[in-house]
Amino acid sequence: MTERLYYHDAYLTEFEASVIDRGRIGDAPAVVLDRTAFYPEGGGQPADRGTLNDVAVVDVQTVDGRVWHVLEADLSADHVHGLIDWARRWDHMQQHTGQHILSQAFIQVADAATVGFHLGIEASTIDLNRIDLDAATLDAVEREANRIVLENRPVRVSLVSPEELATLPLRRPPKVEKDVRIVEIEGFDWSACGGTHVRATGEVGPIKIIKIERRGEETRVTFLCGLRALADYARKHALVHHLVSRFTCAEGEIEEAIDRLEEEGREARRALREAEGILADYEARALRQAAPAMGEVRVVARVYRDRPPAWVRGVAQVLRDHPRTVALLAWGGDRPQLIFARSQDVSADMRAVLNAACEVCGGRGGGRPDWAQGGGGDAGRLDEALEAATAALRDQLIPHFK
Repeated sequence: MTERLYYHDAYLTEFEASVIDRGRIGDAPAVVLDRTAFYPEGGGQPADRGTLNDVAVVDVQTVDGRVWHVLEADLSADHVHGLIDWARRWDHMQQHTGQHILSQAFIQVADAATVGFHLGIEASTIDLNRIDLDAATLDAVEREANRIVLENRPVRVSLVSPEELATLPLRRPPKVEKDVRIVEIEGFDWSACGGTHVRATGEVGPIKIIKIERRGEETRVTFLCGLRALADYARKHALVHHLVSRFTCAEGEIEEAIDRLEEEGREARRALREAEGILADYEARALRQAAPAMGEVRVVARVYRDRPPAWVRGVAQVLRDHPRTVALLAWGGDRPQLIFARSQDVSADMRAVLNAACEVCGGRGGGRPDWAQGGGGDAGRLDEALEAATAALRDQLIPHFK
């Protein structure tokens, strides 16, 4: 059985140990030591990283009660010097202790119990058994958690007997029955936990809730502690500074500046739509005037390659409103479109005309007798498709041309 040194001293970064077993975890070499300061993955906390005799420890896993140190390369020595990646360990200590504080704060402020915890690479999460937490409640929880941090309460770790365990106000019942390891935040929280923790709450640093989301009957809370929270604050502060510079306004005026920009955008889009409508109307009239006649009907056939589909659709709508007019329009973009329309005084069925075009260029579509649309197919054959559509239209309007 490996002696777990981190149980008693989470700040231990170097140690000596003997190799007592060798094997492989997956494709990687791995060793078991008689004693270790490496924390193996478990309880929502990732495993430590570091080195054994300068060989990188890339993972640490508990398998059948044994702590396996997964290595980047083979390790031949029987005696090893272990070195913990302190930056990673310290970050995990801040996040994990911060989670204990936040979970207890949710109980005391919102009667919301933690049912899940995950310590991630960029952020950590807890899952709560409530789904009706509003912004005011979250603010109150965050204030309470940071109050505990600022009071710098001692964090103690101890192994307790079943008799002692029965007297403690644990947040959750332990998963083991003997030698239960208790992490106590003085006067605030008692939890059965095997993780690594700081000595006092002040070392956790700021605790910040950054996101909540409903997941079924639970609420997932994403939060940051310590250096992660400070880094997040620095990033957002830089963003605010950037916005102040962009909008040439005070920090408190950013929201008003964005509102003003949005209103200007809406007005510009409205004006653009009006201008496009005028231009589409002008273009439709010019196209109809120059279009060849098929009996008493003017037939406008054109492939657009330099206008958006909305523009083509707008021109078709205008043409449809002109008497004795048929519009056979195509858009030759990445996903070609065919838009066929006729005025109400023309008896042709645009669906049949569209089918004739789709047989040439591929794609498919449908619609009504006076308006049919299709999509897909070969953009390189749209001109041929409109020729086929024109022929199909002629068969309907002037059958004796067959």
